[in-house]
Amino acid sequence: MKLFEIIGEFILHKLESLGKIIILYIGTLKQLKHRPRFGHIVSQMSHLGVDSLLIVSLTLLFTGVVFTLQTAHELIRFGAQSTVGGIVSIAIGRELGPVLVGVVCAGRVGAAITAEVSTMKVTEQIDALKVMAVSPLDYLIVPRMIACMIAVPILTVFGDLIGVFGGYIVAVYYSGISSHVFMNSISMFVETYDLTGGLIKAVFFGNVIAVLGCYYGLNSPNGAEGVGIATTKTVVASIIAIFILNAALTFVIY
Repeated sequence: MKLFEIIGEFILHKLESLGKIIILYIGTLKQLKHRPRFGHIVSQMSHLGVDSLLIVSLTLLFTGVVFTLQTAHELIRFGAQSTVGGIVSIAIGRELGPVLVGVVCAGRVGAAITAEVSTMKVTEQIDALKVMAVSPLDYLIVPRMIACMIAVPILTVFGDLIGVFGGYIVAVYYSGISSHVFMNSISMFVETYDLTGGLIKAVFFGNVIAVLGCYYGLNSPNGAEGVGIATTKTVVASIIAIFILNAALTFVIY
């Protein structure tokens, strides 16, 4: 019986957290009716998006390199070298690009949002906002959510291009595939929705990262240790949510 009590308590705790996240998300959506703080949004895009460009570029570059190394040789064995460019582009555009960018942003952007918001909570800055009749949802969450929903798709576009470029370098200069064959296979096999579908996923990923980052920041335990705990929870929850969302959106989009 003790085991069932532990399992039940765990499930109830997770359902309670899910309910709080949904309530926070609905409250944030209601704040969108107010005029957005464009200066704050641009600042967050610079802080969360531009600063993540390097790590996203490196991640997708070497992903494209490794993916092409693994597939080009096998495709050449079966005489299908004319499909390498298309396969690499579709794989990166549909799945690898948005998912890896989402995971990278969950680790960097989500952690940064949680650390910033939880520090404001610990130092009672959020209480000060409430005293001044400023909604923390409108001031903190809305700009970060909009910034992430814009920045993550933009990072995904850069990541897709760099990932395909990495695949091109390996295919042409290592596997011996003609540059014309590689580029022609992209134009033959890649459709517009292969790329737009990945961008739609990226919008949802950015939304989830921002909301979860703010939620765990607002509900972090007090003290320096609480900031670390909240940051860890954000990264773990965001990555899990990204993979679940990716599966659901793949069924819907493709």
